[in-house]
Amino acid sequence: MTREITRKPAPGAMMLILILALFALSLFMLIGGAADGALGPILLGVAGIVISVVLSIGFFIVNPNEAAVLVFFGRYTGSVKRNGFFWVNPFTVKTKISLRARNLNGEKLKVNDQAGNPIEIAAVVVWEVESTAQARFDVDDYEEYVQTQSESAVRHLATSYPYDSREDGEPSLRGDIEGVSEQLEKELGDRLGRAGVRVIEARLSHLAYAPEIAGAMLQRQQADAIIAARAKIVEGAVGMVEHALEDLSRHEVVQLDEERKATMVSNLLVVLCSHQEAQPVVNAGSLF
Repeated sequence: MTREITRKPAPGAMMLILILALFALSLFMLIGGAADGALGPILLGVAGIVISVVLSIGFFIVNPNEAAVLVFFGRYTGSVKRNGFFWVNPFTVKTKISLRARNLNGEKLKVNDQAGNPIEIAAVVVWEVESTAQARFDVDDYEEYVQTQSESAVRHLATSYPYDSREDGEPSLRGDIEGVSEQLEKELGDRLGRAGVRVIEARLSHLAYAPEIAGAMLQRQQADAIIAARAKIVEGAVGMVEHALEDLSRHEVVQLDEERKATMVSNLLVVLCSHQEAQPVVNAGSLF
């Protein structure tokens, strides 16, 4: 792992003044030597002008939220993260790297979840370069590395959870978005740390069953919802019947034997749990 070195190069304004002064002096000597016919001042003037031109190659500008990685004859000499106008050895190679936060909008991936169901999943990753030395030297292309590792992390995440939980409390891709996003962010941080990249945020941007099973899974979800609703209705109906029998007995409205209690319970449950509106039957005769 390459360790980042923060470097403070020479101020560009000061070096610009010195180089312009050297260029002006060299030009003056060249003109003076040519006027006097003296070879020495001419050679010194030409050499000074050439040196001034070569030295001017060392100027560079670092914009806000940008860094410059400096390499001198194959040796990493440091990174400039402070914005401004600077000068370094003209034979130093200067590579600019953006420090701005970037969005990676991943493509939809078709994978199998933990239960083996084919699903479509995609994620949005917000990231930034934290170590310019690692981004420049520890990986071949850090932007491509981020894209490839993000896709790999999303695939691994999809196979680690079921799309939908079958039991209460079981984490799933659809039912535990916050937990899944935290897990994705942690895994991406571990993977991208090698490239000197810090993950700011990672969230799922798309999650759905694959088209070939979407219809069947929708029917299953509807069936689960119907079962849950019917269970709630039956639970409420039983409570209402129990409460009705207790009130009738407590207030001595009517005396019912066990057989007629069973008949009453059956009728009330049919009325309360029926999908359709019950049709009342009026008994005009004796109860017994």
